[in-house]
Amino acid sequence: MISVRQQNFLLRKEKILAMAETLLLDNNQDITLSELATELDIAKGTIYKHFKSKNQLYLELIINNKKRLLELSKKYNPNIQAYVSQYMLYNMLNSNRTILLHVIEERLTNNERKLKDLFEELYQIREERILEIRDLFANHLKALNSTMSIRDYLSYIWTVTYGASLLLNSTHYQKSIGSRERLIKLYVKQALMTPDKLSESNENIETQA
Repeated sequence: MISVRQQNFLLRKEKILAMAETLLLDNNQDITLSELATELDIAKGTIYKHFKSKNQLYLELIINNKKRLLELSKKYNPNIQAYVSQYMLYNMLNSNRTILLHVIEERLTNNERKLKDLFEELYQIREERILEIRDLFANHLKALNSTMSIRDYLSYIWTVTYGASLLLNSTHYQKSIGSRERLIKLYVKQALMTPDKLSESNENIETQA
């Protein structure tokens, strides 16, 4: 059983992470620890009691996001349509967060060398999610008689999701998108069909025409 002091320490860490994510999304760019401390009305040194660097804080935000995605996979398994829909909606309805966290993760992966333990935790959570939904997607691919591998199909769904997030987050395309809800449903429907089956469907349409 943890002490009250330890509970308060963990609660403060959660508040720091929550505010960091809020500021990150509000600013749509990097934040400083000074800005974060000001918003929380705490000393900058207090943040360093929980995070050795801003990169560690960012990586823990990414890990929290991956944990939420893991929970989605557990909640909606074994319903493939529900899972894919909820996974894509989670990302597309929060397209700003999806894009920012992905960009930050890529940057940290390429440049950060001091957070090995956290990277291992991140990869473990990601692998756990894949294992959680592996049979679900294997059955779906078999039902579609698709030749795609599970990892290729998951990569395809992520590509569709991330591309849609970029479009939905673009101020340039906002005016020409039309109905966001209809567009989102279209992307979800597209993701539930593998690329080889989409090609067959298009060929059948052309033949009928």
